[in-house]
Amino acid sequence: MSGVLPLSSREDEPFIGARNSAGNGDSLAIEMEQETSTSTSSGGSSRKKNSRLKCFGVDLSPDNVAVAMVYFVQGVLGLARLAVSFYLKDDLHLDPAETAVVTGFSALPWLVKPLYGFISDSIPLFGYRRRSYLVLSGLLGALSWSLMATFVDSKYGAACCILLGSFSVAFSDVVVDSMVVERARGESQSVSGSLQSLCWGSSAFGGIVSSYFSGSLVDAYGVRFVFGVTALLPLITSAVAVLVKEQRVIGQARGPNVPLGNSSFLKSSKENIIQLWTAVRQPNVFLPTVFIFLWQATPQSDSAMFFFTTNKLGFTPEFLGRVKLVTSVASLAGVGLYNGFLKNVPLRKIFLATTVTGTVLGMTQVFLVTGLNRQFGISDEWFAIGDSLILTVLSQV
Repeated sequence: MSGVLPLSSREDEPFIGARNSAGNGDSLAIEMEQETSTSTSSGGSSRKKNSRLKCFGVDLSPDNVAVAMVYFVQGVLGLARLAVSFYLKDDLHLDPAETAVVTGFSALPWLVKPLYGFISDSIPLFGYRRRSYLVLSGLLGALSWSLMATFVDSKYGAACCILLGSFSVAFSDVVVDSMVVERARGESQSVSGSLQSLCWGSSAFGGIVSSYFSGSLVDAYGVRFVFGVTALLPLITSAVAVLVKEQRVIGQARGPNVPLGNSSFLKSSKENIIQLWTAVRQPNVFLPTVFIFLWQATPQSDSAMFFFTTNKLGFTPEFLGRVKLVTSVASLAGVGLYNGFLKNVPLRKIFLATTVTGTVLGMTQVFLVTGLNRQFGISDEWFAIGDSLILTVLSQV
């Protein structure tokens, strides 16, 4: 049921920002490859064995592990999604319209993602363009959830914390995405897609880890406890920053010592803006951007559906957690489906098929709202689970 859970992030919304997910070999298995190299010398020969761990066909180097862990954190942060929804509804007593406005703040930081890339490339912090921003993003995320667990008691405070938490996730996402792009540059669709499979697979696994407990913890301990636990998770992003291999920037371009009026900074900023504008003007970038803008400009029914399913249908936090568990498993299945069977299919065909199918199936919410599903002998609970499962698989493909 696509509208069950508000505060949807990118990976929870059908077809938003669909990425090319592909890989080499088996989809949901971790491969261990043993490579044997033989070296000879005048005195004889020696054999060296190197063991390399792979996931979705990608070598798990320290950099790739850091990328995977950041995406894992994005998925596991879903632990607080239900808690936020029930907090706004039951503790702050907001109506669906107010809830939609407050949760809508989570989308704002994602609208200006190119700006974060521009900042990280132009203004190194403490000599690093990647590590330092990952550390900062993790600390900001921990701060936002800590405030939610302790001091926040108004809709305005909740909106600010939601905005800050979403900003921290969006910025870290930009940083690791830039690392993925650097590694995928010049590679085939299959190889570059393998990296995306690793990213989305890690996010889906994080969602699986947190999904079931997201509801049961709210029932057992309350929303404040869940916020406190969630505050620890962004610190993983800060910790894995040490795995990123990055050469320290020295000289005038170093970190916070760069004054905004510095000529080298202004020159670098101008070049980045020109490159960004040149890229945006290309039809293969501009047209998808317009499509995504128009799509995201349409109204969302997430908050209204949350109130409907909890007040009218009587869905409990524990059941909604189970729905989230199903969607997380379906998300991983969608990544595996593409990785195993669709990686060589032209992207245009996949986009067309999934968009048309998803548009038709996305209207199934009408069945749940009107109770038509019960006339076919399908309970509200099973219909919600099945609807969410199918739409999530399509969204990940």
